[in-house]
Amino acid sequence: MRQWIDKLRATGELSREEWTALIEGRTPKLAEYLFAQAREVRHIHYGHDIYIRGLIEFTNYCKNDCLYCGIRKSNEKANRYRLSLEEIKDCCRAGYDLGFRTFVLQGGEDGYYTDERMEEIIRTIRSGYPDCAITLSVGEREHESYQRFFDAGADRYLLRHETYDAEHYGKLHPAGMTAEHRQNCLWDLKQIGYQVGTGFMVGSPFQTPENLADDMLFLKKLNPQMVGIGPFIPHHDTPFADRDAGTLELTLFMLGLIRLMLPRVLLPSTTALGTIDPKGRELGILAGANVVMPNLSPTDVRKDYALYDNKICTGDEAAECRMCMERRMKSIGYDVVVSRGDSLV
Repeated sequence: MRQWIDKLRATGELSREEWTALIEGRTPKLAEYLFAQAREVRHIHYGHDIYIRGLIEFTNYCKNDCLYCGIRKSNEKANRYRLSLEEIKDCCRAGYDLGFRTFVLQGGEDGYYTDERMEEIIRTIRSGYPDCAITLSVGEREHESYQRFFDAGADRYLLRHETYDAEHYGKLHPAGMTAEHRQNCLWDLKQIGYQVGTGFMVGSPFQTPENLADDMLFLKKLNPQMVGIGPFIPHHDTPFADRDAGTLELTLFMLGLIRLMLPRVLLPSTTALGTIDPKGRELGILAGANVVMPNLSPTDVRKDYALYDNKICTGDEAAECRMCMERRMKSIGYDVVVSRGDSLV
């Protein structure tokens, strides 16, 4: 198995069969070897710097009915909200004062936020904070919409492909949503010129090692600037409420593999990792990640942006999140830096 990790570090490539066997045959000892290699590679390119992104969850309305998601359209128990432009500006103002130089606008696929409304939000942030990066994460849109947002001043776009395999994708999503369309959106974003982020759930229902192998092959082909992965965590008001969660162990292993395959990629240690283990985000960094995303959303709505159960940091003020993250990173020998944190890809 070590020879495949060595091959991955040397070439950045494995076959589908090698990916599958490596994922199936992983052991704690092999994982430690992988993480040591992954840390070494990230130190070559990014040193011990940790980039922070200010997450603004501005709407939890969504037209989609994804079977795993707590803000799915059919969840009548969700307490819905939308942030106004002034509320979004307040989040940015607080974040900037705390040292954030990237704002991530994330929300469900909410028709209220038309192209015109999104353009106004983007232009307002761009004019107020010209030295900051603006990242959008608002799902599947048409090429024209993506172009308009880019022209208005958006720099980056996050759209997890969730799973590459069409059959598996169909088991996680309602009819009408397809893996092909989602992947085409990512190619559109790249063509326009965004710094693109994608990713997948680890341990989602029906997932096989072959599915994960296909995800890795897709990442290699797409060559995104950022990859966000996290464990599947069930939400009690979804059809997958009784499914087992993805594991910390496999998620960390996949993080290490991604770092070796895409050495210069931006790789977050996600909130979901911190949700399934108190030290999850620190362990993610030690597995090769180099980005964290504290929450800038108003505290009175954070609990309502519940994609999964038991999400952490829903009651913390922005300053608390920022300082807590800095302490956590320092405890393992890393430094949060005030920077846009652009990708080297």
